[in-house]
Parts: sequence; structure tokens; C-alpha cells
Amino acid sequence: MDGDGDREDSWPRKVHDEEQLAVEIPETAHQISSDSWFQVGFVLTTGVNSAYVLGYSGTIMVPLGWAVGVVGLIIAAAISLYANSLVAKLHEFGGKRHIRYRDLAGYIYGKKAYSITWGLQYVNLFMINTGYIILAGQALKAVYVLFRDDDAMKLPYFIAIAGFVCALFAISIPHLSALRIWLAVSTFLSLMYIIIAIVLSIRDGCRAPPRDYSITGTSASKIFTSIGAGASLVFAFNTGMLPEIQATIRRPVVSNMMKALYFQFIIGSLPLFAVTWIGYWAYGNSTTSYLLSSVSGPVWVKTMANIAAFLQSVIALHIFASPMYEYLDTKFGIKGNPLAIRNLSFRLGVRGGYLTINTLVSALLPFLGDFESLTGAISTFPLTFVLANHMYLRAKKNKLTNLQIQWHWLNVCFFSCMSIAATVAALRLIAVDSKTYHVFADL
Repeated sequence: MDGDGDREDSWPRKVHDEEQLAVEIPETAHQISSDSWFQVGFVLTTGVNSAYVLGYSGTIMVPLGWAVGVVGLIIAAAISLYANSLVAKLHEFGGKRHIRYRDLAGYIYGKKAYSITWGLQYVNLFMINTGYIILAGQALKAVYVLFRDDDAMKLPYFIAIAGFVCALFAISIPHLSALRIWLAVSTFLSLMYIIIAIVLSIRDGCRAPPRDYSITGTSASKIFTSIGAGASLVFAFNTGMLPEIQATIRRPVVSNMMKALYFQFIIGSLPLFAVTWIGYWAYGNSTTSYLLSSVSGPVWVKTMANIAAFLQSVIALHIFASPMYEYLDTKFGIKGNPLAIRNLSFRLGVRGGYLTINTLVSALLPFLGDFESLTGAISTFPLTFVLANHMYLRAKKNKLTNLQIQWHWLNVCFFSCMSIAATVAALRLIAVDSKTYHVFADL
């Protein structure tokens, strides 16, 4: 290879075969370029159809109503696909493979942006993981109340159990690519609780009297809850870690990632739409933030659905915790045989400690809908929409028309305003719930 291939400004060269492009790959302790686009598509779909979907009827449809809720979900999916495609197309920008979101931001903006992006992403993933532990705890408690009519076991106890199981799984699975068969298990579990929730909701809806779909509350509370639901809309479709997932895909990385994204948003989103809309149709504005708490039906069927939701939350959490694991494994040189004593003990101490903190926060403030809104507000909006559009604008500024430049600036400004408004609304929701419920609440 000639010397020009190593220059950072060599990326504009015309290359007829992407495999021939010399691309610098950063050091990492985890596997990269090992997965098919189909497997990556299932990773993305696992995130979209996690047990979080059981809450969208209550956290999105109830505050927004039929018209805004249905149209909002469709628009959120479309703009999320667009924003994610912008990030995917920058994966090899500048002749360097950007396997982490912060690497891409740092390459385009500089060291300070690297740190800010890493902070935003860490907060984003920490809160998503907190939500998964809350979900897993709620699922376990739902199983408990099906068989016991007492208050001996509180939600914080089940959250602690869920956190322990998540830690065991994190210690057992060394990196994202190692999930493999677990992705198939996750898909099966997702289909199980989604199909059961849909069937039981339809059964209840056909038997129930006319439901009330009005949006309740004062004018002020309606505004704040609607803004918070808007943040949940974008939270539903985005991971905040697209470069980390794209790092695992085989070459050609851009075209293969686009296939995975189309799979996620065209096929993978259908179960989300179905369970969200049918759940709201069945129960109206009385729909809870965990749909399986609203449905009625055979105990054994509801037990299966809740256990499936619990197990799938454990698998999905591992996906969203993987950027933190990759950072720590790379920093401390954890490579080689994942069963080596040093590697096992490191995962036990570090990942176990990280999830212990997650579990403590989950038990302390188990307000799932509020976490969805706050996550969407302070991290999903900036990472997925504001940063994606501005990075693309900076990277491709010499190739964009004036109309395209104005379009990207419009997106940057609009989603920045949405992020600020949604953050205020989410913090208000948490403050209100904190007054209504005490810490370590048994919801």
C-alpha cells in the first residue's frame, strides 16, 4: 500500500470497491466486523421490541390520544430512520473507522466534543439500563401477585433480584457479538409477550364497555405530559449507540448497516405498533405503564408473558451496557479467553459493580415512564437528532446544496428546542411522582 493510503485526508479518493478502501481501525478488546447485517438487524430489533413496548400504550398513547399518538409514532419512526442513516454513512468518514459514537464526534469536532458525547451517551445508556431493571422487577412482581395476595414482597426486592440476574448474564457474555443464539432467544421471548399482550387485550377490549380516550388533567399538566410523551416517542426507536453496533457488522459496513436499519424500522417496528395501539384501544386512558398489569386472562398465560418479559429485559440490557463494557475491557486490556481467571474476575468486579449502582437507582426511583421521558429528552434528542444532523452537515458541507444545508440546520434547531422543553417536562414529572411516592416505592 502506498503512503497516501495512510493519510487522514485520503478518504475522498474514488474507490470502486469498498473492500479496497484502506481504513484505520481503532484498538478495541471486543470483536468487530464479525456479524452479518441480519444479525445486527436482530440486535436493533431486540432493542426496539424489548419489554419497554409494554409501556408505550400508557406512556405515549394516553397523554397524546389517538390522532397525535398514531401519527406521532409513525413520524418518529421515519425521522429516526433518517437520523440513524446519517450516522451510519459517517462510519468510515476521513478514512478511519469510527466504532464508537464519541470517536466520531471527537474526529469531527475535537477532544472536548469527544468528552461531551461520551458523557451524554453514558447518561443515555445508564438510564436505559435502569429502565430495563425496573421493567424486569415489575415483571417478576407481576408473577408474584398472580399467586400471592399479600405485600410481603415489595417491588424493590424484585428489582434487586432482577439486577442480580442481569449481573450474572453480563459476566457470562463477554461482548456484543457473543450474544448470537441469545438474539434468537430474545426474539422468541419478545414475540411471546407481545402476542400474549395483544391477544388478551383484544379479548378484554371486545368484552369491555366503551372506553374513555380523552386526555385527562389540567391544561398545564396536559402540556407537560404531552411533551414528555414526545420524548418517549423518539426513545422508542433509538439506541444512542449506533456506531458501536455498526462496529460489529461485516464489510461493506455502510450498505450492510442500511440493510439492518431498514429491517429494524420496516419489519422490526411492526410488533411495537401493534401492541401499543391495541393496548390503548382495549383500555383507553386507564392503560397502565406496564400493559401486562392491565390484561385479564388465564394465570398461566400471564405468568408466561411476564417471565418472557423478565428474561428478554436481561438480554436487552446487555446490549445497551456493551459500550461501557467495551470501554473498560479495552482500557484494562481484557482480551483473550473470556473464561480466563483474570477476565472472569474483572467482569465479576467491574460489571457487577456497575449493575449494582444501576439496581440501586432503579429501586430508589422506580418511575419507568419518567425515565423514558428523561432519557429521550437529555440524551436521545441530542445524540440521535441534533448531533447526527450537525455532524453530517460538518462532514459533507462541501457536497450539500443550500437547501440541504438549511434542512439540516432546521433539524438541529428544532430538536435542540425539543430537547430543552422535554427535559423540563420530564424533570417536572419526576418531581411530581417523587412527592406522590416515597423512595423505594412499591408501585
